[in-house]
Parts: sequence; structure tokens; C-alpha cells
Amino acid sequence: MIALSLAQVAELTGGEIHGERSAAAVLVDGPVVTDSRAAGPGSLYVARIGEHADGHEFVGAAAQRGAVAALTSRPVGALPCVVVADVQGAFGALARGVLDRAPAVTVIAITGSSGKTSTKDLLAQVLARAGPAIAPVDSLNGEVGVPLTVCRITEQTRFLVAEMGSRGVGHLRYLTGIAPPDLAVVLNVGTAHVGQFGSREVIAVAKRELVEALRPEGVAVLNADDPAVAAMAEHTRGRVVLVGESPQAQVRATDVRLDAQGRPSLRAVTPAGSAPVTLALHGRHHVGNALAVLAVALECGMPLGQVADALADSGPVSRWRMEVTERPDGVTVVNDAYNANPDSMLAALAALAAMGHPDLGPTRRTWAVLGEMLELGPQAEPAHRRIGRRAADLHTDLVVAVGPGAAGIAHGALEAGIEASQATSVPDADAAYRLLAAELRPGDVVLFKSSRDAGLRWLAERVAAAEGAS
Repeated sequence: MIALSLAQVAELTGGEIHGERSAAAVLVDGPVVTDSRAAGPGSLYVARIGEHADGHEFVGAAAQRGAVAALTSRPVGALPCVVVADVQGAFGALARGVLDRAPAVTVIAITGSSGKTSTKDLLAQVLARAGPAIAPVDSLNGEVGVPLTVCRITEQTRFLVAEMGSRGVGHLRYLTGIAPPDLAVVLNVGTAHVGQFGSREVIAVAKRELVEALRPEGVAVLNADDPAVAAMAEHTRGRVVLVGESPQAQVRATDVRLDAQGRPSLRAVTPAGSAPVTLALHGRHHVGNALAVLAVALECGMPLGQVADALADSGPVSRWRMEVTERPDGVTVVNDAYNANPDSMLAALAALAAMGHPDLGPTRRTWAVLGEMLELGPQAEPAHRRIGRRAADLHTDLVVAVGPGAAGIAHGALEAGIEASQATSVPDADAAYRLLAAELRPGDVVLFKSSRDAGLRWLAERVAAAEGAS
């Protein structure tokens, strides 16, 4: 973090200092944290009040780990405090103040219904070739995650990659007030959280807020292959760069191929020339993500060849996103169960099909172990049935729907003509584990995909670590 005195923290947040008379001179030069367990020497602890806990109860614990001050809504004796009326609002104001002290930092904000985390991980690895880059840990993409990420910048930081999620209209407008983007990337508009938004059209309006926040000198990187995203070009003051496989894209992929592990290669055609690109990530859906990264990197001044090399060397960073484990017995476990919506579920099934039925190499038996997609509202049942039908269309060998909420997946697969012996519904993860332990055989590829709260990522880890596995 850029070091601030407690007096400066109070000025940025509009708070009052409580504590020893000398507290104003206390220097905050360690990490800003919202979890007392993450505090260290020089930390500022932000005492948020959440659904299940009051952060003020952990100020003492933060102090024991080295925190020197806290941002609170009431005085707490364990540490000098900056007391504010609204801790969350003050936290955002603090982050904006830190960013304003680093005018040389280029801010790249990424949103989309799916692919945000994988893309920010890829972009951070690529930009690190050009200078120090900061990106969120895991999926810290909301009103807590964005300021946490911003507060990590230092005087040396050159690039800040901010993943921005949206739970409704106005949310991205709030987040871009904390971290105004120089480059804004919109990957796609899907049906994730449609139960909250109400419709895909409302989701598009909410995602559009990212490019609406651009200044005239900013750049909007938009997916030319998604009409809802491409239409956002009419709603930004910034310059637009279209990416995709469409002929209209300025940064375009041609000659896309997948290897036996489902890893894409392509030729990137750009205003700076063309170059072959090979990705270490699994799944054709990463082509679009890579094109967005390539466009941003070129806008940041990186040579095309350097970007292509960096993409080839960049692998998965965040857990449970197309995380591939090869067991010693020849079973391949694909853990993509951090989260799920209809679009990401379809992308994962396509990746499974590519790994099981590659253009080159032997055919392998494929398993789709799928859990519930949450927050779909009235569309949940038909959406799950569509996933099952698509699994059958992709010639998935065995479909296992885990949990009552996912049962529609098995029904959809059966409706599409898959044999009754190939599609089943089980009540929970333990039942799924017993089935897999009995039926998996060497050479199989098994995909696990569900919304996070369905818990299939733990089932995938259990299967990956089964007897004889690494």
C-alpha cells in the first residue's frame, strides 16, 4: 500500500480519530484488510459489519497480528480508530484516495457474465512482462474486493487489473467510482444471476455501466461476437476496440484449433500484425478471453510478439476454474466448480467434449458431473433441462446430476435421447462419489461443474485425490 498517516486516512474518509493524542501520526504502511487473520505489521483493519459477524469484535485480533489502526463505526480501545458513519462507503473513499496518489497507474476493469476471473488472471500475467501489476486474489470483484485490490497498489505499481462483478443496475457505477478505468473490458452478457436482474436485457444495461464510466481518452474492449456487448459501443465516450472471431473485430482469431487436452491455438490478427498464439488453458472459450487480453496489452504498449509469448506461458491461477488433474491411473479430473451459469456450463461441456473426442489422439469416455446453477429464478428448471440436452448433443458418455436442484439436467439428457444407463440423478455429493469410485476407469475424463454453494468443487478434489491419484 502507499503509506498514509492516520490523519490522512481520516481526511480521505471524512472520519474522526479516536485514541491516543499521537494517533494522527500513526503510519499505515501495511496491507489494508477486512479479515483480522490477514492483518500484518502496519495494517489498517476495516471493521465491516456483515451478515454473520461484526468486524468490531475482531479489532483486538487484528492488533495482535500487527495492525496499527482500524476503520470503524464506533471507537474500539484495542487500536487507534478512524470512526466514520458508514464503514463501507469510507472504505471505498479510502481506496479512491490511494489510487489518486498513483496517477501513473493504468486501471483496467473487466466485467462479464462469465470468464472475468480467468481473464484477469491471464491479463495480470501478461502485463507483468511490461511492469509491476496488481490483480485481485481469486474473485474479489465487489464492493469489498475492489477497494481491497486498489489498496494494494504501491509507488511501483504500473497496472491495476480490477475484476468487477454486478448484482444489479448501479453496482458497476459505484465500483468505477472507486477505480475509474482507463481501459474497460466487457467479455459477454449471459444469464448469470438472471433471477436477480430479471432479464438478459437488464443485465446488459448493468454491464454497460463499465464503458459508460470511460473518459474520452479511455478504451473500451468489447466482444464483437456478442451482439449485446458490441452494442455498447454506442454508449461510451472512449475509443472502441472490438475483439472476437467476427470479421468486424479489430483483434481477431483465425485458424482456431484444440489439442488433445482441449487447449486452444490460433492466429491473432491485429492492427500491429498477426502472430500465432498457443494457450495453456483448457477450453475453446478461452479464445475470447485471450483476445481481450491481447487487445489490452497492445493498448498498453506491449509488442505483439511479447504478448503472444506471455500468453503461451500463462496458466491458471485461481482455484477451481478448469483445474485439470491427471491421476496416475489415467483418469483426468476437471474441476470447474467454483461457479456456474448456463453460459459457463455450456462452455465447460464443450471443453469436456474436446478433451474426450479430440481431433488428434484417442477418444476417451467423458463424464459430466453437474450440480445446481443458482440464482436463475423462474428460469431454473428449463435452464437445467437445456444443459442436459446439450450434454447429450455433445455425446457426453455419462451425465450425473448431483442434488435435487440439478435433477432437471438428467431429465434433459434423457429427453435428448441419451440412454437411461447414461444419465442419472443422485441426491448428494457422497452418492456421486460412491458412483464414481465404482465406475471410473483409466482414460476417463470427468468434469465437475456447479454453482459454488452446490459444493462440487470439494467432490472434485476428493475424486482427484482418490486412492492411487496424485
